[in-house]
Order: sequence, then structure tokens, then C-alpha cells
Amino acid sequence: MRGERERVKAMSGTAGTGGTPPGTAQRWTVRDMLTPGRVVVLVLAILALIFIFENTHDVRIRVLIPVVTMPLWGALLITFVVGILCGLYAGYARRRRRR
Repeated sequence: MRGERERVKAMSGTAGTGGTPPGTAQRWTVRDMLTPGRVVVLVLAILALIFIFENTHDVRIRVLIPVVTMPLWGALLITFVVGILCGLYAGYARRRRRR
């Protein structure tokens, strides 16, 4: 029976395509596009936007000698990016040392 299905698919030109004829675009559904990872990223992006809009007041930050006045969300974003860069460098240095 299984061999019969494969023979019919081969004859119809849909072999190996999951039943979709060649040249036919696959239709994506909302369920296909909303993977768990994408949902998590979407929720985090929404929370980040809420955080930014709630923390627009200026703060004074002293960096060694100069005093900088900037929005709180900007200061935290800079701190986050610096932390990411430090983490990436540490991983790079570890991999390089193992060679």
C-alpha cells in the first residue's frame, strides 16, 4: 500500500514535496508563523517598549569626571550593550585560549 502512494506521488509530480505540486507556493498559517520563540521575542519587545515609555525622565550620571544627563532608558540601554559586548569578548577569549 505504501509503495502505491509513492508511485502515485511520483506520477503526479508531488514526490518529496509533501503533496504540494512543483511551482505551487506553500501557504503559511498564523500557527506556522507563531512559534514559541517568536512569541517570546514579541512579548519581550512589547515589555521593552513599555519600559522605555515609562522611564523617559532624565537622570544625572557621573562617569569618572563629567556629569552626563540623559534619559534613564538610554543609560540602561548603554549598560546592557556594554554588558553584551563584554560577554561576547569573554566567550571569544575563552575559545581562542583553548586552541
